[in-house]
Amino acid sequence: MSSTDLSINLNKIALIRNSRDTDYPSITAHAQHCIDAGADGITVHPRPDQRHIRCSDCFELAEMLTVEFNMEGNPFAPAMKSTQQNVADYPGFITLVREIKPAQCTLVPDTNQQLTSDHGFDLHHSADALNPIIEELQGLGIRVSLFMVPEPAQLQLAKELGVDRIELYTGPYARAIEHKLNIEEVFQQFYHAAEIARDLGLGLNAGHDLNLKNLARFASIPDLLEVSIGHAMTVDAIEMGLATAIQAYQQCLGK
Repeated sequence: MSSTDLSINLNKIALIRNSRDTDYPSITAHAQHCIDAGADGITVHPRPDQRHIRCSDCFELAEMLTVEFNMEGNPFAPAMKSTQQNVADYPGFITLVREIKPAQCTLVPDTNQQLTSDHGFDLHHSADALNPIIEELQGLGIRVSLFMVPEPAQLQLAKELGVDRIELYTGPYARAIEHKLNIEEVFQQFYHAAEIARDLGLGLNAGHDLNLKNLARFASIPDLLEVSIGHAMTVDAIEMGLATAIQAYQQCLGK
């Protein structure tokens, strides 16, 4: 079984920074702390309103990171004027990715109005529009992952689109664990999706509401290459210390 990478999402750290007119905490310094403590990658999700990660953060991270850089976002997000003083305009997600060329780009069907990402792509409706974007990003040497729900038919469509990986939206799994409802049934949906992804030759990532209470079970899913964790990691870092929290998550991943 392959090792699962831990990618730390820095959006919540940026949200804390943005609550004051300051550059503290430094996003790049926090990223380095994560790397020093054993993180395998760094994830950001720059939304058009730049309410947490800003475009400038993405460029600064790209300059200093020594681990994999994963940028998440809506591929159809257009350019948007900034309403914040001293914050550059948002150029559009794909324009930003073109300039930065991260190792991985995770395409997510969210909008500015959403509190957080809460569903995967429905490729019955989105495949034609996604196809040229995926081809362009891969042509730039960027690994492309699609945010998906664990539905076999959708995974088959992802394979037909030629994406490199899928990221399973794990919100339903986290809720099942939290509320102790249909845990085994929900877990088996994800386990079966992972088997299908493997058989199709799709790399497998996962993320959303994974934490120290539910990650170890989820990490038993076969061929899980990467998990992206931000909200829970930030809370646990406050309670445990950053290095201790990262070590605890890596232990959940069997490392």
